[in-house]
Amino acid sequence: MEKVKCECGHVNPYGTVICESCGKPFFEEEKGLLNMRYEGVARRSQTYNKTMIDKVWNFFSSVKVGIWIIVITLVASSIGTIFPQEFYIPPTANPTFFYEAEYGALGKIYYLLGFHDLYNSWWYMLLIASLGVSLIICSLDRVVPLHRALKTQKVTRHESFLKRQRVHGVSKVASFNETRNQAKNILKAKKYKLFEEDGNIVAEKGRFSRWGPYVNHIGLIIFLIGCMLRFFPGMYVDENIWVREGETVVIRGTDGEFFLRNDQFIVDFYDDADERFRDALVRAGSPIVKKYQTSATLFKRVDDGVVGRDPELVEVARHDIRVNDPFKFEGYALYQYAFKQNEISQMSFEIEESETGERFGRIDVSTYDPQTVYNLGGGYKVEIIEYFPDFYFDDRRTPASKSRIPNNPAFIFKIITPDNEEGEISFVGIQTNQDINGENTHQMRFVDIDMNHVTNLVVRKDYTLGILMVGGIVFMIGLIQGMYWTHRRVWIQKVNDELWMSAHTNKNWYGLKKDIEAVVSKTELTMPMDNVEEEEKKS
Repeated sequence: MEKVKCECGHVNPYGTVICESCGKPFFEEEKGLLNMRYEGVARRSQTYNKTMIDKVWNFFSSVKVGIWIIVITLVASSIGTIFPQEFYIPPTANPTFFYEAEYGALGKIYYLLGFHDLYNSWWYMLLIASLGVSLIICSLDRVVPLHRALKTQKVTRHESFLKRQRVHGVSKVASFNETRNQAKNILKAKKYKLFEEDGNIVAEKGRFSRWGPYVNHIGLIIFLIGCMLRFFPGMYVDENIWVREGETVVIRGTDGEFFLRNDQFIVDFYDDADERFRDALVRAGSPIVKKYQTSATLFKRVDDGVVGRDPELVEVARHDIRVNDPFKFEGYALYQYAFKQNEISQMSFEIEESETGERFGRIDVSTYDPQTVYNLGGGYKVEIIEYFPDFYFDDRRTPASKSRIPNNPAFIFKIITPDNEEGEISFVGIQTNQDINGENTHQMRFVDIDMNHVTNLVVRKDYTLGILMVGGIVFMIGLIQGMYWTHRRVWIQKVNDELWMSAHTNKNWYGLKKDIEAVVSKTELTMPMDNVEEEEKKS
């Protein structure tokens, strides 16, 4: 691309509209005020459009594209609030069935499109990444040439530049030096920074406010980086674990390094006989938890983690986990989140002869990890053909399980007796005992049940929080910087036998005019016209 050389000698990049040095417009045939938004600089997106990189750059440098990305992201985020996110549904619920069961066809579509886990979905992350790319390219496309133009500008400006400013006036004065010195002192008192060249002056203040929007962008980019880092291993953990009393489980999100044992779960309720809480209990309609606590022991794995081998654990610490009193260790925190009382842990059955009612032996079946075969001796044996921890009938009326949690255990047993070595099939669940073949001589009789308390803990680790806070702080700095300060410039220049005064600001023209009025009131300069106001009066 050919560069543009101005009559002042400064060489401008291709596409420049106003000389970066003297301010001469390169299109003199155009009338009206100069577009001072970016000082008439050449932006890459407006001058390069040949390669694929140029096309990608130009696409993301468009403010319209950025706004559309923001709108689409906001719409997607709004849709994500129609139904609860997966994190907020009951911990025991399977999202595959929950949304359709609760919200019908809309719930099923909501789940299939990934809105149930919106903020972890790949397409939402793609939107966030696109927004970040748009912010970076938009900022670089504008801030680099703008900084170059402001740094290159000379004090003495071209006459066309001064004439085509919004505020411009011409004055006849008796003494150029005296008037100029008086104006300098007044502007200096108003905290303007003064620059002189060949008897001409430019007074400027608040240039740093021009960078406010770009500081905003930096803050947003830092914030988005913090959000993206949450998907990098080790930076962010937000998991959920259920631990039964007496059970030791691996803590999710720790790469198998730490284990937790639930030594005891305690839950206390407010006494409905206590008059202090009676009204609240009546309004609630159910018992209100006073305290729930998990007495836990933390273990660390010290072996090499060979698959199939029981882990070798050493005790690290103990803690009573309560609400707002988490168990913290090595950057992780375990929070008490929920609990489940009286979960079925074991069901006991006996083989019973249907005609006589005689029973033969007893089997104790764990609902967590049932055995495949139970040998009772004397030729009696029971095999578990199928186990449904959370039994229900699917659309085809076939037995299935909603989850692996034993909310409604059901079994398909094969009963082998000395008289029938091929076995008899029966389906047994809570309040269900069906003879599948219709000719069974024996059945499984339910005799006992054991319950267990289960605690629900949230595993948290967040190394991105500091990055998010820095991004938020930088964003607010940029917001304040751009909103409460303005970039003001006043040019006073001798042209032939006249003193020209022109002024420009990126906003708050009223404040700039007040400063000019202060100069005019104490000098021989006349009040310059506001060309925009004059045009409005004429129309």
